[in-house]
Amino acid sequence: MVMSYDAEYAAPPTSFQFQLVAVLLCLIRVLGVWHGILADISMFTLTEVASLNDIQPTYRILKPWWDVFMDYLGIVMLMVAIFAGTMQLTKDQVVCLPVLDSWQDSSTTQRPPGTASGIGTGGNQMTLTAKPTSKDQPETVGHFPHSAAIGQPQPTGVKTNLDFQQYVFVNQMCYHVALPWYSKYFPYLALIHTIVLMVSSNFWFKYPKTSSKIEHFVSILGKCFESPWTTKALSETACEDSEENKQRLTGAPSLPKHFSTSSEEGSPNQSTPMLAKSSVKFSTEKPVIEVPSMTILDKKDGEQAKALFEKVRKFRAHVEDSDLIYKLYVAQTVIKTFKFILILCYTSTFVASIQFDHDCEPNIKHLTGYIKFKCTHNMAFMLKKLLISYIALICVYGLVCIHTLFWLFRRPLKEYSFEKVREESSFSDIPDVKNDFAFLLHMVDQYDQLYSKRFGVFLSEVSENKLREISLNHEWTFEKLRQHVTRNSQDKLELHLFMLSGVPDAVFELTDLEILKLELIPEARITAKISQMINLQELHFYHCPAKVEQTAFSFLRDHLRCLHVKFTDVAEIPTWVYLLKNLRELYLVGNLNSENNKMIGLESLRDLRHLKVLHLKSNLTKIPTNITDLAPHLVRLVVHNDGTKLLVLNSLKKMMNLSDLELHNCELERIPHAIFSLTNLQELDLKSNNIRTIEEVISFQHLKRLTCLKLWHNKIITIPLSISHVKNLESLYLSHNKLESLPAPLFNLLKLRYLDLSQNSIVVIPLEIGFLQNLQHFAITGNKVEVVPKQLFKCTKLRTLCLGHNCISTLPEKIGQLVQLTHLELKGNCLDRLPAQLGQCRLLRRNCLVVEDHLFDSLPSEVKESINQETNVTFANGI
Repeated sequence: MVMSYDAEYAAPPTSFQFQLVAVLLCLIRVLGVWHGILADISMFTLTEVASLNDIQPTYRILKPWWDVFMDYLGIVMLMVAIFAGTMQLTKDQVVCLPVLDSWQDSSTTQRPPGTASGIGTGGNQMTLTAKPTSKDQPETVGHFPHSAAIGQPQPTGVKTNLDFQQYVFVNQMCYHVALPWYSKYFPYLALIHTIVLMVSSNFWFKYPKTSSKIEHFVSILGKCFESPWTTKALSETACEDSEENKQRLTGAPSLPKHFSTSSEEGSPNQSTPMLAKSSVKFSTEKPVIEVPSMTILDKKDGEQAKALFEKVRKFRAHVEDSDLIYKLYVAQTVIKTFKFILILCYTSTFVASIQFDHDCEPNIKHLTGYIKFKCTHNMAFMLKKLLISYIALICVYGLVCIHTLFWLFRRPLKEYSFEKVREESSFSDIPDVKNDFAFLLHMVDQYDQLYSKRFGVFLSEVSENKLREISLNHEWTFEKLRQHVTRNSQDKLELHLFMLSGVPDAVFELTDLEILKLELIPEARITAKISQMINLQELHFYHCPAKVEQTAFSFLRDHLRCLHVKFTDVAEIPTWVYLLKNLRELYLVGNLNSENNKMIGLESLRDLRHLKVLHLKSNLTKIPTNITDLAPHLVRLVVHNDGTKLLVLNSLKKMMNLSDLELHNCELERIPHAIFSLTNLQELDLKSNNIRTIEEVISFQHLKRLTCLKLWHNKIITIPLSISHVKNLESLYLSHNKLESLPAPLFNLLKLRYLDLSQNSIVVIPLEIGFLQNLQHFAITGNKVEVVPKQLFKCTKLRTLCLGHNCISTLPEKIGQLVQLTHLELKGNCLDRLPAQLGQCRLLRRNCLVVEDHLFDSLPSEVKESINQETNVTFANGI
């Protein structure tokens, strides 16, 4: 039996129909269809969608009030969208009834009650009445078509002749045909718009090229804000300001201005005596010098603060180069503003399209028999209210976006000035920043300006130097420095400090120190306390651009005798070096050329009135012209080049008082003629050049005082016969050349005491060597000598004899005549034995006898015992 509505009883759905719908929904849910729908809805929660707006909690310092307000507005709009979507998924529907024309009404009233439109005739059909006649009768009465109910009134209303399935079908058709698209998709559009706005608000936190910089900035900012050094630095500034105010109010004189650790102040710094007096006089005022807590910092906190300074420096160099963060924030704000205008424009036009009743013509007459339907939309009023609320929220959101754009373009946000912080603190050197660094600080100021103030401490070099000074003095105490003091080969007390952040104050308490070496100390500062080091005579600055206070300079000017400066560029030489009037020795190591070797960068040396020794280890192409300022008193000039060819030496002609000249590694090919004008020259060293011939040696006869000539480490092939004219020579160095023979006139230099011919290709030692009666040192190691002439042993004053690494097969017994011999080298020859006459060399000891062990063992036992005796016993008995 098929259940249907009779045309005359067509009416709105009753409780029976709702029960039927419930049964159908239960069946669907059992089949899993509704379960899937519910599962999809449950997955689309507010929490999960709101996570799109989540950022790290530490990023809140970069969220100004308008961003926070827009985030909350986004959440409210998201709730509105999800609420509207949920209502639409669960309760949204339309109810439609057919619209009856006049001919349809008349034909329907004349139709037999048993005939139903759209269902067919015949068969046993049951008609459900909409209303019972009384409470005793049931709601639904079944009868045959041709029978009439006795005593029952006729139903009222318009007959539609549609069954339930047709109503459902019509409702679905009209929902998609009659309803405006915005009424159906408003929740989804609102949801999409809200998600886009949320993503736009925090995109600069998510974009990889900006998120890494922001994360690094927030991390550094938080550490700087919480760093104990920030608190101590600002507290010390506050104490200094408070002390100045107290002294101003009480009329007490303020502390002298030179109570500053800066080395750039020109006024004399007499902080040590003045502080002692001030602390006694103003004991009731509690000056800053009596607050030790301000200058004490734990080692761990100090290391963390130093690491923060380095991080801030690198971050600034990295971020200031671009403005990507600023551009991205502006772009996302512009996008949000454009989105607001777009939403507002098209949404406001659709408000009127959301209505309760609609006319529907679905073109389904062949299925229902009706052309037009009248439908009601049950969610129309709710959707309209939600839409108006959404428009209101969007308007507020848009106004905030416009305010943001006004803030962005009202002033240049790519520049940030710490002027206020500089005025409020003692760190007047805090630099202004630009680009993304500046923009991030502007954003932080919208959260709390204290962050920028505390962050500025780590941009100050003064603050960093003060931290280094405190940490350095805490680590390098007087006792620790005393342990590093050593005695050098000259029996002088020496202290070498390497790669420190500065010069510890305790160094200046080492009053007995004679030599102070500072290497790779970038912030070396010599204070007035150096005046306590009365024994200090020598200073070394190796890649250490030292700054000297005025009082300290006065002390160094009067007491310093020797100064070593090692640098990379000539501009690194401190200017005060040229003003040390009592300086005796100056050693400069580094690049003295500038502007592509066109000029020498040395400043005037005129004020170095007592300079005796000038040592230049550089890459000179010419002798500096201003070196002539030293002509009246300079006695020793040393030029050690790095292989650069020294071309111009004309300035040497004016150095008439020069007695010692060294030109090493200058790529000289001949002996420079300018040297022959140095009439007072006593020693000439031309080591490691490219000299092949020394024919000019005859000109040395005019240098009557020349006693030492060093031509070693060259490429000399022959010695000219004119060498005999240099009669005053006492030392001649010709080792590491290419000599193959020795001319006889060489041995006419009767004053010769030192002759070094090592590392050549000499085969024969001339017999004339016996003429050198004053010879004390003779070295011919590393040659091709086969025979040692007996005439050599006529040089009875010989103390050192080096014959090693030759081809000598026998050693003459006359070696015993060398009674003053103290050093003998024979190793590397073809000797079978050693003569027993070695025992007559009573000053020779085993440690100075360089020979193979088996040869030494071949000596008689008494000779070995004599040579093995202690040196001090021999000297006590024989000298």
